[in-house]
Amino acid sequence: MTKGAYDLIIVGAGPAGMTAAIYAARYKLKTLVFGEMVGGTVAFAYEICNYPGFNTISGMELAQKFADQAKALGVEIKADRILAIDKGHAFEVKTSRDSYSAKKIILATGSDRKKLNLDNEENFLGKGVSYCATCDGPFFRDKVTGVVGGSDAALTAALLLSQFASKVHIIYRKSNFFRPKPAWLEQVNANDKIEPIFNTNVTGLIGDEMLEAVKLNNKKELRLDGLFIEIGSIPNTELAVGLNVALQNGRIKTDVEQKTNVQSVFAAGDVTVTPFEQIIVAAGQGAVAAHSAYKSTKEELSQQPE
Repeated sequence: MTKGAYDLIIVGAGPAGMTAAIYAARYKLKTLVFGEMVGGTVAFAYEICNYPGFNTISGMELAQKFADQAKALGVEIKADRILAIDKGHAFEVKTSRDSYSAKKIILATGSDRKKLNLDNEENFLGKGVSYCATCDGPFFRDKVTGVVGGSDAALTAALLLSQFASKVHIIYRKSNFFRPKPAWLEQVNANDKIEPIFNTNVTGLIGDEMLEAVKLNNKKELRLDGLFIEIGSIPNTELAVGLNVALQNGRIKTDVEQKTNVQSVFAAGDVTVTPFEQIIVAAGQGAVAAHSAYKSTKEELSQQPE
Protein backbone atom coordinates (compact mmCIF):
# COMPACT_ATOMS: atom_id res chain seq x y z
CA MET A 1 0.00 0.00 0.00
CA THR A 2 1.33 3.41 -0.99
CA LYS A 3 2.13 5.57 2.03
CA GLY A 4 1.90 8.95 0.27
CA ALA A 5 1.93 10.71 -3.09
CA TYR A 6 4.42 13.48 -3.86
CA ASP A 7 5.22 15.81 -6.71
CA LEU A 8 8.91 15.12 -6.21
CA ILE A 9 11.01 12.57 -4.35
CA ILE A 10 14.69 13.35 -3.92
CA VAL A 11 17.02 10.45 -3.21
CA GLY A 12 20.00 11.70 -1.25
CA ALA A 13 20.37 14.31 1.49
CA GLY A 14 23.76 15.75 0.61
CA PRO A 15 24.34 19.27 -0.76
CA ALA A 16 22.73 18.42 -4.12
CA GLY A 17 19.67 16.77 -2.60
CA MET A 18 19.11 19.37 0.12
CA THR A 19 19.53 22.30 -2.26
CA ALA A 20 17.09 20.66 -4.66
CA ALA A 21 14.65 20.26 -1.76
CA ILE A 22 14.94 23.92 -0.77
CA TYR A 23 14.26 25.07 -4.33
CA ALA A 24 11.46 22.56 -4.85
CA ALA A 25 9.73 23.70 -1.67
CA ARG A 26 9.86 27.30 -2.82
CA TYR A 27 8.32 26.17 -6.11
CA LYS A 28 5.50 24.71 -3.99
CA LEU A 29 6.21 21.14 -5.04
CA LYS A 30 5.21 18.56 -2.44
CA THR A 31 8.66 17.15 -1.73
CA LEU A 32 10.08 14.19 0.16
CA VAL A 33 13.81 13.60 0.71
CA PHE A 34 15.34 10.22 1.50
CA GLY A 35 18.81 10.22 3.01
CA GLU A 36 20.48 7.97 5.56
CA MET A 37 22.62 10.90 6.71
CA VAL A 38 21.74 14.55 6.17
CA GLY A 39 24.70 16.20 4.48
CA GLY A 40 26.00 12.94 3.03
CA THR A 41 29.78 12.78 2.98
CA VAL A 42 29.92 16.54 3.64
CA ALA A 43 28.98 15.79 7.25
CA PHE A 44 32.36 14.04 7.60
CA ALA A 45 34.34 17.11 6.52
CA TYR A 46 36.65 18.47 9.19
CA GLU A 47 36.64 22.05 7.90
CA ILE A 48 35.09 23.74 4.86
CA CYS A 49 36.77 26.97 3.79
CA ASN A 50 35.41 27.57 0.28
CA TYR A 51 31.62 27.63 0.69
CA PRO A 52 30.24 31.16 0.13
CA GLY A 53 29.02 32.92 3.25
CA PHE A 54 31.31 31.12 5.69
CA ASN A 55 34.99 31.83 6.24
CA THR A 56 35.15 28.39 7.80
CA ILE A 57 32.51 25.90 8.93
CA SER A 58 32.52 22.23 9.87
CA GLY A 59 30.81 19.77 7.56
CA MET A 60 28.43 18.69 10.29
CA GLU A 61 27.35 22.25 10.97
CA LEU A 62 26.80 23.04 7.29
CA ALA A 63 24.77 19.85 6.85
CA GLN A 64 22.57 20.84 9.79
CA LYS A 65 21.99 24.27 8.28
CA PHE A 66 20.86 22.61 5.02
CA ALA A 67 18.42 20.44 6.94
CA ASP A 68 17.08 23.27 9.10
CA GLN A 69 16.36 25.44 6.07
CA ALA A 70 14.62 22.63 4.17
CA LYS A 71 12.49 21.65 7.16
CA ALA A 72 11.49 25.27 7.76
CA LEU A 73 10.06 25.25 4.22
CA GLY A 74 8.01 22.13 4.95
CA VAL A 75 10.23 19.50 3.33
CA GLU A 76 9.92 15.98 4.77
CA ILE A 77 13.20 14.13 5.33
CA LYS A 78 13.25 10.41 5.99
CA ALA A 79 16.23 8.22 6.86
CA ASP A 80 14.73 5.10 5.24
CA ARG A 81 16.88 3.23 2.74
CA ILE A 82 15.34 2.92 -0.71
CA LEU A 83 15.35 -0.61 -2.07
CA ALA A 84 13.94 0.06 -5.55
CA ILE A 85 12.18 2.61 -7.74
CA ASP A 86 9.64 1.30 -10.25
CA LYS A 87 8.46 3.42 -13.17
CA GLY A 88 4.82 3.27 -14.22
CA HIS A 89 2.25 6.02 -14.64
CA ALA A 90 4.05 7.46 -11.61
CA PHE A 91 7.20 6.36 -9.81
CA GLU A 92 6.82 3.90 -6.95
CA VAL A 93 9.60 4.32 -4.41
CA LYS A 94 9.97 1.27 -2.17
CA THR A 95 11.71 1.25 1.19
CA SER A 96 12.09 -1.58 3.66
CA ARG A 97 8.95 -0.37 5.44
CA ASP A 98 6.72 1.56 3.02
CA SER A 99 6.03 2.55 -0.55
CA TYR A 100 5.67 6.12 -1.87
CA SER A 101 4.46 7.61 -5.14
CA ALA A 102 6.11 10.48 -7.01
CA LYS A 103 5.64 12.29 -10.32
CA LYS A 104 9.32 13.25 -10.55
CA ILE A 105 12.57 11.84 -9.19
CA ILE A 106 15.90 13.52 -8.50
CA LEU A 107 18.79 11.13 -7.95
CA ALA A 108 21.35 12.80 -5.70
CA THR A 109 22.75 9.57 -4.29
CA GLY A 110 26.37 10.71 -4.03
CA SER A 111 29.05 8.15 -3.36
CA ASP A 112 30.36 5.70 -0.74
CA ARG A 113 33.86 5.58 0.71
CA LYS A 114 36.21 3.10 -0.91
CA LYS A 115 37.60 0.34 1.28
CA LEU A 116 41.04 -1.24 1.28
CA ASN A 117 39.37 -4.68 1.00
CA LEU A 118 41.82 -6.24 3.45
CA ASP A 119 41.16 -9.37 5.46
CA ASN A 120 39.38 -8.47 8.71
CA GLU A 121 38.77 -4.88 7.59
CA GLU A 122 35.08 -5.16 8.46
CA ASN A 123 35.91 -6.86 11.78
CA PHE A 124 38.11 -3.93 12.82
CA LEU A 125 35.51 -1.30 11.91
CA GLY A 126 34.91 0.67 15.10
CA LYS A 127 37.82 -1.16 16.70
CA GLY A 128 40.61 0.90 15.20
CA VAL A 129 39.54 1.18 11.56
CA SER A 130 37.46 4.19 10.51
CA TYR A 131 36.34 6.02 7.38
CA CYS A 132 35.51 9.24 9.24
CA ALA A 133 38.10 11.27 11.14
CA THR A 134 35.47 13.85 12.04
CA CYS A 135 33.33 11.17 13.71
CA ASP A 136 36.01 9.11 15.41
CA GLY A 137 39.05 11.36 15.81
CA PRO A 138 38.30 12.34 19.44
CA PHE A 139 38.49 8.66 20.47
CA PHE A 140 42.22 8.63 19.66
CA ARG A 141 43.48 11.25 22.08
CA ASP A 142 47.19 10.67 22.78
CA LYS A 143 47.17 7.65 20.46
CA VAL A 144 49.19 6.84 17.33
CA THR A 145 47.10 6.97 14.16
CA GLY A 146 47.50 6.49 10.44
CA VAL A 147 45.69 7.89 7.41
CA VAL A 148 45.70 5.98 4.12
CA GLY A 149 45.47 8.23 1.07
CA GLY A 150 47.10 11.18 -0.61
CA SER A 151 44.29 13.55 -1.56
CA ASP A 152 43.03 16.66 0.22
CA ALA A 153 40.63 14.42 2.15
CA ALA A 154 43.59 12.51 3.59
CA LEU A 155 45.49 15.68 4.43
CA THR A 156 42.53 17.31 6.20
CA ALA A 157 41.85 14.08 8.08
CA ALA A 158 45.46 14.07 9.27
CA LEU A 159 45.19 17.70 10.38
CA LEU A 160 42.06 16.94 12.37
CA LEU A 161 43.60 13.84 13.96
CA SER A 162 46.69 15.85 14.96
CA GLN A 163 44.44 17.78 17.37
CA PHE A 164 43.93 14.56 19.35
CA ALA A 165 46.57 11.98 18.48
CA SER A 166 50.18 12.05 19.60
CA LYS A 167 51.32 11.00 16.10
CA VAL A 168 49.71 10.82 12.65
CA HIS A 169 51.25 8.87 9.76
CA ILE A 170 49.97 9.57 6.25
CA ILE A 171 50.53 6.38 4.25
CA TYR A 172 50.40 6.93 0.50
CA ARG A 173 51.23 4.65 -2.41
CA LYS A 174 52.82 7.37 -4.56
CA SER A 175 55.89 9.55 -4.10
CA ASN A 176 53.92 12.80 -3.65
CA PHE A 177 50.44 13.81 -2.52
CA PHE A 178 47.76 13.88 -5.21
CA ARG A 179 47.21 17.48 -6.37
CA PRO A 180 46.96 18.92 -2.85
CA LYS A 181 45.61 22.39 -2.22
CA PRO A 182 48.61 24.52 -1.22
CA ALA A 183 46.96 25.66 2.02
CA TRP A 184 46.46 22.09 3.27
CA LEU A 185 49.93 20.99 2.20
CA GLU A 186 51.50 23.95 3.99
CA GLN A 187 49.68 23.07 7.22
CA VAL A 188 50.66 19.39 6.98
CA ASN A 189 54.31 20.23 6.36
CA ALA A 190 54.33 22.60 9.33
CA ASN A 191 52.77 20.10 11.72
CA ASP A 192 55.36 18.20 13.78
CA LYS A 193 52.86 15.48 14.66
CA ILE A 194 52.26 14.49 11.02
CA GLU A 195 54.70 12.22 9.17
CA PRO A 196 54.10 11.20 5.52
CA ILE A 197 55.17 7.71 4.46
CA PHE A 198 55.33 7.67 0.65
CA ASN A 199 55.58 4.79 -1.86
CA THR A 200 53.90 2.50 0.66
CA ASN A 201 50.71 0.43 0.82
CA VAL A 202 48.92 -1.10 3.79
CA THR A 203 48.66 -4.83 3.11
CA GLY A 204 47.30 -6.20 6.38
CA LEU A 205 45.73 -5.44 9.74
CA ILE A 206 47.11 -6.84 13.01
CA GLY A 207 45.36 -7.18 16.34
CA ASP A 208 43.14 -9.32 18.53
CA GLU A 209 40.21 -7.37 19.97
CA MET A 210 41.46 -4.00 18.67
CA LEU A 211 43.80 -2.83 15.90
CA GLU A 212 47.38 -2.90 17.10
CA ALA A 213 49.46 -2.49 13.94
CA VAL A 214 49.38 -2.63 10.15
CA LYS A 215 51.48 -4.57 7.68
CA LEU A 216 53.18 -2.57 4.94
CA ASN A 217 54.24 -3.72 1.50
CA ASN A 218 57.90 -3.24 2.45
CA LYS A 219 57.37 -6.18 4.87
CA LYS A 220 57.56 -3.86 7.87
CA GLU A 221 54.92 -3.39 10.55
CA LEU A 222 53.75 -0.02 11.83
CA ARG A 223 52.28 0.22 15.32
CA LEU A 224 48.94 2.05 15.18
CA ASP A 225 45.95 2.47 17.45
CA GLY A 226 43.77 3.78 14.65
CA LEU A 227 43.71 3.64 10.85
CA PHE A 228 41.62 6.14 8.89
CA ILE A 229 40.94 5.27 5.25
CA GLU A 230 40.67 8.16 2.78
CA ILE A 231 41.18 6.66 -0.68
CA GLY A 232 38.26 8.11 -2.59
CA SER A 233 34.71 7.05 -3.27
CA ILE A 234 32.45 5.05 -5.58
CA PRO A 235 29.28 6.66 -7.04
CA ASN A 236 25.99 5.11 -5.89
CA THR A 237 24.30 4.24 -9.17
CA GLU A 238 22.29 1.12 -8.24
CA LEU A 239 18.93 2.90 -8.32
CA ALA A 240 19.85 4.64 -11.57
CA VAL A 241 20.73 1.32 -13.18
CA GLY A 242 17.41 -0.11 -12.01
CA LEU A 243 15.61 2.72 -13.83
CA ASN A 244 17.69 2.20 -17.00
CA VAL A 245 19.32 5.60 -16.57
CA ALA A 246 22.32 5.99 -18.86
CA LEU A 247 25.78 6.07 -17.29
CA GLN A 248 29.08 7.43 -18.54
CA ASN A 249 32.30 6.24 -16.93
CA GLY A 250 30.28 4.82 -14.06
CA ARG A 251 28.37 8.02 -13.32
CA ILE A 252 24.93 9.30 -14.32
CA LYS A 253 24.91 11.18 -17.59
CA THR A 254 22.81 14.38 -17.62
CA ASP A 255 22.24 17.37 -19.87
CA VAL A 256 22.65 21.01 -18.81
CA GLU A 257 19.21 20.89 -17.17
CA GLN A 258 20.24 17.84 -15.09
CA LYS A 259 17.85 15.66 -17.09
CA THR A 260 18.71 12.00 -17.62
CA ASN A 261 17.67 9.86 -20.58
CA VAL A 262 14.62 8.68 -18.60
CA GLN A 263 11.69 11.06 -18.64
CA SER A 264 10.96 12.74 -15.28
CA VAL A 265 14.23 11.47 -13.76
CA PHE A 266 16.85 14.10 -12.97
CA ALA A 267 20.23 13.77 -11.27
CA ALA A 268 22.63 16.05 -9.43
CA GLY A 269 25.83 16.01 -7.41
CA ASP A 270 28.81 13.68 -7.27
CA VAL A 271 26.86 10.74 -8.71
CA THR A 272 26.74 12.58 -12.06
CA VAL A 273 29.43 13.17 -14.65
CA THR A 274 31.07 16.33 -13.32
CA PRO A 275 34.58 17.72 -13.83
CA PHE A 276 34.78 19.22 -10.34
CA GLU A 277 33.45 17.46 -7.25
CA GLN A 278 32.77 20.31 -4.85
CA ILE A 279 29.94 21.20 -2.46
CA ILE A 280 29.12 24.38 -4.36
CA VAL A 281 28.94 22.49 -7.67
CA ALA A 282 26.64 19.83 -6.22
CA ALA A 283 24.41 22.50 -4.70
CA GLY A 284 24.22 24.32 -8.02
CA GLN A 285 23.26 21.14 -9.84
CA GLY A 286 20.61 20.45 -7.21
CA ALA A 287 19.07 23.87 -7.82
CA VAL A 288 19.04 23.28 -11.58
CA ALA A 289 17.48 19.81 -11.15
CA ALA A 290 14.69 21.20 -8.96
CA HIS A 291 14.00 23.99 -11.45
CA SER A 292 13.85 21.47 -14.29
CA ALA A 293 11.47 19.26 -12.31
CA TYR A 294 9.25 22.26 -11.58
CA LYS A 295 9.30 23.45 -15.20
CA SER A 296 8.44 19.94 -16.43
CA THR A 297 5.56 19.69 -13.94
CA LYS A 298 4.22 23.08 -14.98
CA GLU A 299 4.36 22.15 -18.68
CA GLU A 300 2.50 18.90 -18.06
CA LEU A 301 -0.23 20.68 -16.10
CA SER A 302 -0.70 23.24 -18.89
CA GLN A 303 -1.25 20.41 -21.39
CA GLN A 304 -4.03 18.78 -19.39
CA PRO A 305 -7.56 19.36 -20.76
CA GLU A 306 -9.69 21.80 -18.79
